[in-house]
Amino acid sequence: MPLSEHEQRMLDQIENALYADDPKFASTVQRSALGGGRRRLQAIALFILGLALLIGGIVAGVHIGGFPILSLIGFLVMFGAGLWALRGGRGKPSLKSVDGGAGGTARAKTPSRSFSERMEDRFNKRFTQE
Repeated sequence: MPLSEHEQRMLDQIENALYADDPKFASTVQRSALGGGRRRLQAIALFILGLALLIGGIVAGVHIGGFPILSLIGFLVMFGAGLWALRGGRGKPSLKSVDGGAGGTARAKTPSRSFSERMEDRFNKRFTQE
């Protein structure tokens, strides 16, 4: 169902506001939306290959020690393809994409803290800002 003209204008306004407020986040979202299609196609092709191995192992009857090894390999290929598709292209961004290659960010220079300490700080900041 297509968007109405009013909904399309509102969506364009939200998109423009996002680009104005946080251009780094907007470019990251735009890059990940464009690059995910190729990975999905590769994962689908790999899944189909694993399915063919799974069925082929059953049909061929290749057994090692009474176990259908070709079918096991097919299942593992299918499982790996599924994980690869779910993982997507969300790897860690490189420093060049984050700050233009000028070195480390300010966050990288601070000493690392545990997850619970960071969450506690966030919780405390919420109450001190109100």
